[in-house]
Amino acid sequence: MEVTQMLAIHSILVKAFLGFLVLGLFIPFMVKKPVGFKKASFIYTMIFQAIATMIAFAGIVAVFTGNLPWGIDVIIMVVLWAVMMYIEIKKHKLVKIANLDNADTFKVIKGAFLKISVLQILLVAIMVVLMILKAKGVVTL
Repeated sequence: MEVTQMLAIHSILVKAFLGFLVLGLFIPFMVKKPVGFKKASFIYTMIFQAIATMIAFAGIVAVFTGNLPWGIDVIIMVVLWAVMMYIEIKKHKLVKIANLDNADTFKVIKGAFLKISVLQILLVAIMVVLMILKAKGVVTL
């Protein structure tokens, strides 16, 4: 497999991930019961981690097979991946240990889930825009 193919796969996975993150915004609105919210959050986190890991794997394979430099852009992506995974794990633990039977707690947790999801979308979108600008030669990293 060529480097261009791996980078294309990486790019497609990032866009699919962004779509998945946007769909995740609907979880707090669709799930009305605490037990269902915990299950939905768990499933969301597992899919999140699977896609994020595929993105990282495709990116790292592209870097190593293509002898691409470990520039600032690659380092930013690795750090962003680690931050995203950390945030998602913390979010899942928060949902898991919270007493969602309490209506006020349930409301706060759903709000936190939504805010964290928006933050994650912004992080990925900013990285996508940065890489598009780099590809067009507007930004050099």
